[in-house]
Amino acid sequence: MTSDVPGPDDARSSDPVRERTAGRSPTSPLRILYLEDDPQDVTLVLRELGKTDLAVTVRHVATRETYTSALQEFAPDLVLSDHGLPTFDSQSALAILKNRSPEVPFIVVSGTLGEERAIEILKGGATDYVLKDRLSRLWPAVRRALDEAAERAERKRAESALRESEERYTLAVRGTRDGLWDWDLRKGEIYLSPHWKEMVGYQEHEIGTTPAEWLGRVHPEESDRLGVQLRAHLEGRTPHFELEHRLRHRDGSYRWVLARGLAVRSGDQDAHRIAGSLTDISGRKRAEEELLQNAFFDRLTSRPNRALLENHLDLAIRGATRRQDHTFAVLFLDVDRFKVVNDSLGHAAGDQLLSDLGRRLKGFVRPEDTVARFGGDEFAVLLQQIQDGSQAAQIADRILRGLSEPFRVGVHELVVTASIGLVLSSPAHETPGAYLRSADAAMYRAKSLGRARCEVSDDKMHARSLELLILEKDLRRALERQELVLHYQPVVLLGSRAIVGCEALLRWRHPTRGLLPPSDFIPLAEETGLIVPIGEWVLRTACAQVQQWLRAGLHSLDLAVNLSARQFDHEDMGAVLARALEDSGLEPVRLKLELTESMVMGHSPQAVRTIEDLRSLGVELSIDDFGTGYSSLAYLQRFPCTSLKIDRSFVRDVTIDTNAAAIATAIISLGHHLRMKVIAEGIETEDQYRFLAREGCDAGQGELFSPPIPADEFVAFVNRAASR
Repeated sequence: MTSDVPGPDDARSSDPVRERTAGRSPTSPLRILYLEDDPQDVTLVLRELGKTDLAVTVRHVATRETYTSALQEFAPDLVLSDHGLPTFDSQSALAILKNRSPEVPFIVVSGTLGEERAIEILKGGATDYVLKDRLSRLWPAVRRALDEAAERAERKRAESALRESEERYTLAVRGTRDGLWDWDLRKGEIYLSPHWKEMVGYQEHEIGTTPAEWLGRVHPEESDRLGVQLRAHLEGRTPHFELEHRLRHRDGSYRWVLARGLAVRSGDQDAHRIAGSLTDISGRKRAEEELLQNAFFDRLTSRPNRALLENHLDLAIRGATRRQDHTFAVLFLDVDRFKVVNDSLGHAAGDQLLSDLGRRLKGFVRPEDTVARFGGDEFAVLLQQIQDGSQAAQIADRILRGLSEPFRVGVHELVVTASIGLVLSSPAHETPGAYLRSADAAMYRAKSLGRARCEVSDDKMHARSLELLILEKDLRRALERQELVLHYQPVVLLGSRAIVGCEALLRWRHPTRGLLPPSDFIPLAEETGLIVPIGEWVLRTACAQVQQWLRAGLHSLDLAVNLSARQFDHEDMGAVLARALEDSGLEPVRLKLELTESMVMGHSPQAVRTIEDLRSLGVELSIDDFGTGYSSLAYLQRFPCTSLKIDRSFVRDVTIDTNAAAIATAIISLGHHLRMKVIAEGIETEDQYRFLAREGCDAGQGELFSPPIPADEFVAFVNRAASR
């Protein structure tokens, strides 16, 4: 689809940004070509573009063909592009633009662009990038891109004038914003324009005409390279001279500049003159350094991040393969009970503690070692060139003892401990990921053994790490290979045993390991983020299946689906659910989403927004495994949940443990007082059933009635139950 969308103000007032853009009338609208396939994102970007007082015309395209056509027909002044489209990406779009109209600025507008990919795209020729959750940066980025395009056009005109005639060269000297220079090689004199001298902090009369005025101010690290590049061009081995280098300012600091030049020759003779421009690029260099800093360093602690540590670890692995005496170790550290600090003192105190902890960790190791923060309260340490495992264990012990010293956080003194996993260099680990997985597994073992200790990775841990890696790879393919299936467990009224609904439960039909229960792979899916697409598949499949049963005559059948914490925190949860309901045709009132207490009792704004989105769609919310989490009655009363589910751990013991019976009875009474239905899960015996029915529990599910069964068996089960 192709459409032109005018800006809100069609006035043709003069604008300095557009006046500096070459090849356009200052009164014509700014033409923006927008490549995007998501209608919602198109609406948001158009709304942001509409906030300016400039006259703007936007053409929206979504495919390679319409984009290529619009470049020629629409002749945009600027291109905005999503990074990833189904069959097309921003790098391909940029390549097409550079081939057709290299002077047109190109800005990537994406929601998934990482720092490393951003640097790669900028190096490939993109002008800038803007994240979709920070669209307030869009207009500043557009203005900056147009400014830079105007400056490039200005520079081209100046350099063209320089080559054509001395008269036009003189005019360029007066008008350009760059510093210009003209070197007479025969006389050994160089002309430096007033703006050139201003760049290094001098008045026009304070700098002479000898080449040393320039060459003597070049940073020592680039001085030789400047001489090599100049000679190469003067000898005819390069078409032009171009070099980024640092130039010493009057105040002693160095400024980054871009020097460009062309030699003047008489026929086949040697060059007798070279002239060009000097551009201050310090701002761009600072921006590049900031991007690199953000890409490889943690903002909170200023320590290296995971990407940089993995880079150093990769180099250490390569060194160990070349030299047998090259021994190193990796420590994986997690602060024990860090959540208590955040919950009791607030996130600002937690951030200060992590920042101080990062500095203290660096003091426990040697200069050649790397201390990195992985996020949250996790740190990793690469110990280079150690003698043996005992030295690594000594350093780990020094860290444990050093962290036990109190931290001053505001008015509080905090004593923290940490659990550490240690893995030594070994041929069994071939990649940085393998080392980190083994160290992480050892760290979790340290936590399970009581925390505040260090555990060394062994062969059994490594084998488990490899097993999880293989399982993760298989899980990533499970969706596309249609290996995931849903089983359905009936939900019955305890008064009449009538089937009123079902709960959809996920299973994985693994090609070699058989049918796997959720406990074997859901934690891994949560950790890797795969739970988000898997959860979306569960919602779509379950809604479609129940709607099919309803159309086939199974009346009064409701559906319960568990939401994971990762799904619940995802900002698109509401949109995913809306699509599942719309595509299946299932009435929202028939869908019950089961949330754990920890998910609904939190304070996060995203949790509140998600609950509001889900309720606005008309679905019911239920608290799963009630009694095993936070059980905050204040939050229970505040959130719009319609039912509670008694955890199976209480149901199992209601007939043999008075405490379990009392808890189950209390949950039933509490739920009814809050006008909620109460459902018991895990009912396995008639005694459990009779107890719960006697106490007024509304509904239940469990092996007594039916285990979770495949979809093709569910209808037959319901029909058999109805005939009894």
